[in-house]
Amino acid sequence: MISMYHSRISGVGYYVPERIVTNHDLAKIMDTSDEWIFSRSGIRQRQYSHVSTGEMGWLSAERALATAGVDADDIDLIILGSTTPEEICPNTASYIKNKLGAKNAAAFDLNSACTSWFYALNTATDMVKSGSINKALVIGSERLSLAMDWQKRESCFLFGDGAGSVVIEATEREGGLLAGKMSCVPDSRECLRLPNWGMSPAHLTGDLYISLDFDGAEIFKSAVKGMSDAISDVLEKEGLTAADIDLFVPHQANIRIIQSLAKRLNFPMEKVVVAIDKYANTSAASIPLALCDALEDGRVKPGMTILTATFGAGLSCGAGIIKWGDRVEPAAISDKSIPEFEGTVFDLMKDSFTHYGVDADHLLTKSEG
Repeated sequence: MISMYHSRISGVGYYVPERIVTNHDLAKIMDTSDEWIFSRSGIRQRQYSHVSTGEMGWLSAERALATAGVDADDIDLIILGSTTPEEICPNTASYIKNKLGAKNAAAFDLNSACTSWFYALNTATDMVKSGSINKALVIGSERLSLAMDWQKRESCFLFGDGAGSVVIEATEREGGLLAGKMSCVPDSRECLRLPNWGMSPAHLTGDLYISLDFDGAEIFKSAVKGMSDAISDVLEKEGLTAADIDLFVPHQANIRIIQSLAKRLNFPMEKVVVAIDKYANTSAASIPLALCDALEDGRVKPGMTILTATFGAGLSCGAGIIKWGDRVEPAAISDKSIPEFEGTVFDLMKDSFTHYGVDADHLLTKSEG
């Protein structure tokens, strides 16, 4: 262990499924259009996965380790932020640990909905700064396509699947997450829910399909206020103003929320990373995915001061100030991969479409035989 405990982000990695679902694709199975969806959300497409949350998280973690130049054996802790683990017990982080071969790592899941990755980053950073661990993997991975209710036109287009990871490690130089704020907006718990997802006896009906309950107006109001308050808190902690921020990487839930938040902060959209058009809302994966996009596009420079903010069901909120280190190019590139799904997205989602009474048989390429 080093004598002074700071943290830095030394590597990033991501995975998005190859099966893209455009707004035009959705218009083939429901009463909608590209213009209707884009004007309300900023979304053009999303990706749906044929593999589990754990599998996507594993590959994003492999890629993060490679870019950091860190061996899996050197990782002390793995935290998976997710709302969609394939199992509640044992945790999915332990699956990722075993597949990585991270034999020395502790592993646990953290669920605060869309804020899960940021809460996990905050938790792991505090553990590095305390000296209890040296290196950690922080993963956000979601397979939200399984939670889509195709009878709910107003919300079924909002979400996509994917995973993003970062490696954080102890350093003598100040960096990484400098200040973080986690909060929960009072009396907003019911505005965003997966009511059939959990261990209540009332849920044990044998129906494995879950349906999102969604109050868009209440979410918008609470999210903008909650994130604004959290941002004010971390800026004050670091003695900064919006003018000191080089780049803003917000949760990618809705372009209107992002624009409203930027306007409220008097923050120019030119400095805001927007990836919702490509990925839709990937919940816990959205911020690491957007961060990876910004790195690939050359928007992240050494020494940058980066602001992030997020919200999720609960209604949980958070914000953080990240000091970027020197690494903007990968130390190495992983050769690991996931086999591609053989078929179209309509083949992939066939069972879900059938359950909700969506007529997509004419779009299938796979026969039952």
